Amino acid sequence: MVLALMGPATKLSAAESRPWTDPRNALIIDAYELNTIDWNAFLQDKRIAGFISKASDGLPESFSCTGDHAGDTVAHCKTMWRKYAVSRELYQTRRMLAKMNGLLWGAYHLGRPGNPIDQANHFLDYADPQPDELMVLDIDGMDSTQFMSLEDAQVFVAHIKVRTGRYPILYTNHNIARYIADHRDIYPLLSRLPLWYARYKPDVTGTFPLGNWDSYAIWQFASSDNCSEKSCPYRVPGTLTDIDVNIVPMTKIQLAKIWPQGELLPAKPLPAPDLMIAQAPTCNGPRQTLISLVVDPIVTASTRRSEPVEINELNYQDF
Repeated sequence: MVLALMGPATKLSAAESRPWTDPRNALIIDAYELNTIDWNAFLQDKRIAGFISKASDGLPESFSCTGDHAGDTVAHCKTMWRKYAVSRELYQTRRMLAKMNGLLWGAYHLGRPGNPIDQANHFLDYADPQPDELMVLDIDGMDSTQFMSLEDAQVFVAHIKVRTGRYPILYTNHNIARYIADHRDIYPLLSRLPLWYARYKPDVTGTFPLGNWDSYAIWQFASSDNCSEKSCPYRVPGTLTDIDVNIVPMTKIQLAKIWPQGELLPAKPLPAPDLMIAQAPTCNGPRQTLISLVVDPIVTASTRRSEPVEINELNYQDF
């Protein structure tokens, strides 16, 4: 079973408002290496069921610092390698603390330009995901100079499946999720991964169903974008206002039963193309009825080979 197929603990639908105010719904925290955490205070919040940590980011730095560094100096390469080594040790320490204290553990890879198979191997080497741990692919934007393309993301998730026997889930925001849903014939894997949905609004009314997604699996509802010292949807003890907070519409016990994920969602039928009926005269006879298909030009063969339209995906509050 997957999160999106699990019945909610409180009869909440994804369309209802502020599900994090119901204490029966479990919370998940996600963090990266620059988020500071006071673990003694953090562990006092008993609603927190899981911790998802950033693992890898694109391709790894060269350990030997030889060859082409994409314009970087050898000294900078060595600095980046040391940073990588420190962040990986922090990742391992946090995993040990979290799991020792009964938290579910997950890891995400931030997709960047570059060979997607090498990135998948880098993620598996860095995160070393265990059978009871969640895996996530993070797609933050559709600018192919900064982020992994959706085509490469398909290759990434397929390689994770080959190596682990499980698919990761997909983290992304509303615009990218809608784009994938609208073109799920082009992205048959991405569109069937359980959705970790980033949107910083009090509700998601009217969003779902969205393609193959009947609902979100996880909803990231709070981050530095909508949390400040004066106002914040949810404050996590032992953290600053830059921590990301997520909700699932189920209890901690329900969440624990399905946490590792790994399967694809059922594929829904694609919408039939519209029919346009027009009358056209013939040269020497009665008028004939012409039926033509009205097809979204973005999914025609010529357009499929082009890059998606660039969208500013970083300001999630606008979506």
